[in-house]
Amino acid sequence: MANLIVYYSRKGQNYVNGSIKELKKGNTEIVAEFIQKAVGGDLFEVETVKTYSEDYHACIDEAQKELHENARPALKRYPESLDAYDVIFVGYPNWWGTMPMCMFTLLEKCDLTGKKILPFCTNEGSGMGSSERDLKKICKGAEIAKGLSVHGAESAQSESKVAEWAKNSVQ
Repeated sequence: MANLIVYYSRKGQNYVNGSIKELKKGNTEIVAEFIQKAVGGDLFEVETVKTYSEDYHACIDEAQKELHENARPALKRYPESLDAYDVIFVGYPNWWGTMPMCMFTLLEKCDLTGKKILPFCTNEGSGMGSSERDLKKICKGAEIAKGLSVHGAESAQSESKVAEWAKNSVQ
């Protein structure tokens, strides 16, 4: 059984435990790497053509505007083929109650029929939001498993929790 770990992650300014902090590596990327270490698989980072503002507050305003417009931001690239993968981990920060709109762009372009989708998100207390329900709407023909919510400020310390979830989820 082959695993693909697709994720969008924000480096730089992030909201952490009530204040803005500069992150060298995004929280979601940290969790994606823990999944890869635990169960193996290929990593695929989702990158938008137009980058979000480096300023955290401007970025969340841009993200909110995309959500309200139901935008589909252009991506720099897509996975070449999903044929070799049975399980696809889908990771993202919770922005405005769901996935960043670039994840919708990616997932709507992919044929996920017969795939097992394992969502994971980082957040500062909002959990999975409506992302699992949204995944069920856009991932036609796929099995959407129960997701994992990781408190972003604790992502670097979440390896054992993430590994346990990933191992149990791929069985």
